[in-house]
Amino acid sequence: MFADLPIGRFVGALAITVTAFVSTGCGGTIDGHAQPAIDVVPATSGAPTTTTKAGKPTTSKPAPTSSRGGTTDFDAEIGDCVALGGTVDDATIDKASCGSRASNYKVIGKAKTSSGCVSDRDNFYAETLNGIETGALCLDIDWVVGGCMDVGGDEPSRIECTESGTEPVKVITIRNGSDSVDDCPDAADSGFKYAERRIVVCVQSL
Repeated sequence: MFADLPIGRFVGALAITVTAFVSTGCGGTIDGHAQPAIDVVPATSGAPTTTTKAGKPTTSKPAPTSSRGGTTDFDAEIGDCVALGGTVDDATIDKASCGSRASNYKVIGKAKTSSGCVSDRDNFYAETLNGIETGALCLDIDWVVGGCMDVGGDEPSRIECTESGTEPVKVITIRNGSDSVDDCPDAADSGFKYAERRIVVCVQSL
């Protein structure tokens, strides 16, 4: 029986504000903020069955968005992974090795403002100077085929597949060139759909 994953936590439910008080020539401050958004839909029966390679998990490689970014005090390039967390009043962002325990997002694009990020990105990290955005990093969850994530918190977190979590899921496969969870294998009971880039991350609830 297929179950639907709740999506409220990742649809405009949180606005993280990262404040890095950085002195500038004009005496202003640089502020960073993020806004998660994700579309999760249930898989249906009758989808074609496929198998994934056993052994070492592979990291996801979603299609990148624009590489023309603005200016951010936090320096990261497309393909880099980060640990985004904290709270609204005390958020944190740090570099992390992709696929590692600390990593929860991957940089998939850079833009002058957050509105320049592809619409189906999972999140963004943007910095402002005196209230005006100066640059943004467009982020997707750092999905790993064969790996597990807990998507039930304020931010997704990587877990061992034997661990419990609020809403733990295991990544079964990643379908490129598809915008339908019907393309997910029978082992998946739901999917994270990136309709604009035509990517579906097929997952199994744990």
